[in-house]
Amino acid sequence: MLNCGTKLLKAWHVPRKYPVVVLLMFLVSVSIALVLLFQKNDAKPWNRFESLVQFDPRREFRNGTDLIWQIPDSPKAVIFLAHGCSLRAVDFWDRSSKCPECVGLPEDRLLVLHALARKFAVLTVSSAGKCWTFEKERLIVEDIITWWVKRHNLGKLPLVALGASSGGYFVSVIANNLKFNSITLMIAEGLFDQMNIKEDYPPALFVHMPKDTGRKQKITKFMRVLRNKGVDVAEIECMELPLSPTFLSDRIPSLDQIVSVRLFDLFKEKGFVNENGYMKQDGRATPWEDALQDSKINLLEKDLVHPVDEELNLAFAYHEMTSLQSDEIFKWFESHMT
Repeated sequence: MLNCGTKLLKAWHVPRKYPVVVLLMFLVSVSIALVLLFQKNDAKPWNRFESLVQFDPRREFRNGTDLIWQIPDSPKAVIFLAHGCSLRAVDFWDRSSKCPECVGLPEDRLLVLHALARKFAVLTVSSAGKCWTFEKERLIVEDIITWWVKRHNLGKLPLVALGASSGGYFVSVIANNLKFNSITLMIAEGLFDQMNIKEDYPPALFVHMPKDTGRKQKITKFMRVLRNKGVDVAEIECMELPLSPTFLSDRIPSLDQIVSVRLFDLFKEKGFVNENGYMKQDGRATPWEDALQDSKINLLEKDLVHPVDEELNLAFAYHEMTSLQSDEIFKWFESHMT
C-alpha cells in the first residue's frame, strides 16, 4: 500500500500555487484505489451462491409440528437439519413472502445454501419445546421425515442428517432407528452412552470446537465406542477466529459495513478483544449490547442482535453453529451416498 502511494506521488507534478487542490485530488484518488482494492478482497461467503440457488421454502404444519423445506431441481439427496436449543426451523431460512416469520441466522442459512447448491433437498423441523426431547418427540419426527420423503417421492435418494447442540443429540438418537446414509453431529457428542447402538448405525462425523475440553473428551471416547461397533467415524475441529473491522458485515448479509467497523472499534475500546482481535469471551458472556447502549450509538436494529451474537460465538469457537466447514461436511455426506 505504501509503495502504491509512493508511485502516485512521483507520477504527479505538483504546482506550487495549487497545493490544497492537488492534495485533495491525491486523497480522492487514494481513497478510490483503497475502495477498489477493498472490494476486490471482499469475500462474502454467500456471494458464491447468488448464481446457483435462491431461497424458495415451503412451510406447513403436521400435527402441530412446524416444517420448512425446499427441494431443488433434480435432487440427489435429502438432508434433515436439527436446530439447537432456543432456535427454530425459521432460523435456517431468509424472510420472504412465503415465510414472513423466517429469520435467516447467518450460519444456519449458509448451511442451507450449501445443501441446495449441492442438490440436497432440505427439511427443517422445529422442536416442540426449547430443546429436543428423546421419547415421544423422537417418534413424531421420525414419522415426519418418513412421511415427507415418501410424499415427495424422494425415497430412492440417500438420506443424511445434521444436528447442532441439542439437535446433535437428537440426530444421534433417531439415527439408531431411521436409515441414514451418514450423519453429522455439530458441537454435540451424542447420547451413545444411553442407547444400544445398532450394528447398522450410520457413519458419523463430529464437528466440534476443542476449546470445549469436556465435550472434546466425550467425543474422543464415543468415536472409539463407535469404531469398536464397526461404524465409520471422523472429526473436524473448529478453531477460534480473529475479528476484523468487516468480520461481521462479511458474514451477516443485512449488516452494514460501516456498522461493522464501528462495532469492531467499540469492542477494542471496551477490551472485548485482545491485541490480535480474538474475543476474550463468547458473545453470550460479553456485555457488548450494554456497551452499545452506553455509547449512545444507534447502530443495530433489534433483529440483528442474534446474528451478531452468533458470529461472536463462532469467532470465540466454544459452542456455536458453524458453516465454515460446510465443504468438508458435504464431502463427507457425498462420500457415503453409495
